[in-house]
Amino acid sequence: MSTHFAAAQWAAIWRWTAPNPALNSLSMAILKIAKMGHPVLRKKAQALADPKSPGLTALIRDMVETMKDADGAGLAAPQVHVSARVVIFQAPPDRSQAPDDDLDDGEESYDHTAPLTVLVNPEIEFLSEDSELGMEGCLSVPGLRGLVPRCPHIRYSGFDQNGERFEREARGFHARVVQHEVDHLDGILYPQRMEDLGALMFESEMKHYIQADDFEAEENEEAAE
Repeated sequence: MSTHFAAAQWAAIWRWTAPNPALNSLSMAILKIAKMGHPVLRKKAQALADPKSPGLTALIRDMVETMKDADGAGLAAPQVHVSARVVIFQAPPDRSQAPDDDLDDGEESYDHTAPLTVLVNPEIEFLSEDSELGMEGCLSVPGLRGLVPRCPHIRYSGFDQNGERFEREARGFHARVVQHEVDHLDGILYPQRMEDLGALMFESEMKHYIQADDFEAEENEEAAE
């Protein structure tokens, strides 16, 4: 089966491309977000044969508005019921670890943050064989958080909102967000990446998990003394 959109498959996003004055205005829409269990989240999304298609403009605009309304760090097209290889994301400073935290002597500091980014037909290259655990949530898995292993250093590439190809390296939270969103394009939700489902929890209970983890760390330090 082709990995590119056929004519019939464009019907899924035709409402954003139709010559309708209302749809072509500057107005934005908040889209319905698919939740875990919906079939659109379980299948591999289709690549776009023409990343410069003007029909993407309104879809991207609506995805940005939806992400901001939901206070998310990223959103993939399948999450708004469009099976296309399009993601948007950001890694703001208030959601990422400070770059200089937990650095060993001689270890290079790096920027965990990323601006609002549109990525069409993304590709990821893993630049490290290591993995790091980090807490993740998802707009399609509301109310839950889990510890997920991710590669801490990646290079990603694709097309921006203007259809221009670009490439970036990313580390830390920035790299985590990109991997999380691109997973959506392959029908993968973050719980499927977890090594221990015992670390899947409700957001409302996270403070208890953190307190228990801190207490265990203190006990281990005392035992080592």
